Amino acid sequence: MMNPADLPDTIPVFPLPGALLLPRARLPLHLFEPRYLQMFEDVLKTPHRLIGMVQPHKGPKGEEQLHAIGCAGRITQFSETEDGRYMITLAGISRFRITQEVTGFSPYRKAEVSWAGFERDMGASEKDEKFDRDAFLAVLKRFFDAHDLQTDWESLKDAETELLINSLSMLCPFDPEEKQALLEAPSLGTRRETLTTLIEFSLRGGSSEEILQ
Repeated sequence: MMNPADLPDTIPVFPLPGALLLPRARLPLHLFEPRYLQMFEDVLKTPHRLIGMVQPHKGPKGEEQLHAIGCAGRITQFSETEDGRYMITLAGISRFRITQEVTGFSPYRKAEVSWAGFERDMGASEKDEKFDRDAFLAVLKRFFDAHDLQTDWESLKDAETELLINSLSMLCPFDPEEKQALLEAPSLGTRRETLTTLIEFSLRGGSSEEILQ
C-alpha cells in the first residue's frame, strides 16, 4: 500500500477511450505504440511506477482533450512478447485531478496532478449499505442477455460488493463519457446507482448523451 505522501506531483498520462481504472481494482493493458513503450520503460525507473489513466474527449475544434479527473495505477506485473510488445497490469491507487499538462520533449503526455479530495481511495474497501444484490443482479442479467455477454453468475453472487461494482463498471461496454461518470462517482453507493441507471437506460434503448445532459 502506497502512502499518500509518496504520490508524485507529475505523472505520465495514458489517454485510452473506454479503459476505466478504479482504486483497488486491476486493469490489464497491451502496450505496442512506441510512445507508450517508452512511457513504460521510463515509469519502471521511478520509485512509484505510476501511470495515470485518463478518458480523452474531443474539444470544440476536434482536438483531443483530457478529462480533468483520472485514476493512477501502479505497474504490478508485466511480460514482454517476442515482438517487443508488453502486457502489463495496473493496480488502481488513487484518482487525481489534472492541474495542467506538462510540455516538453517526451513522446507521451505528462501532467501535474492534485490528489486532494481523493484520500479515501487509498483507504480500506468501501461499503454500500443500501445495495440490494438480488435486484441488481436481476437487472444485470437482462443487460448481459441483451448484449450477449457471458459471466459466472455464482461468482457474482458471492463477490465482495466493492469488487463487484467496480469490476462491472470497468468491464461493461459503456461509452467513454459514461465511464467517466462512473469514475467521478464520489462513493461506492453513488457509483452503483450510476451503474444501475446506465444499465436500465441501455435496456430502454436510450443513449448516454441523454443520461449525462
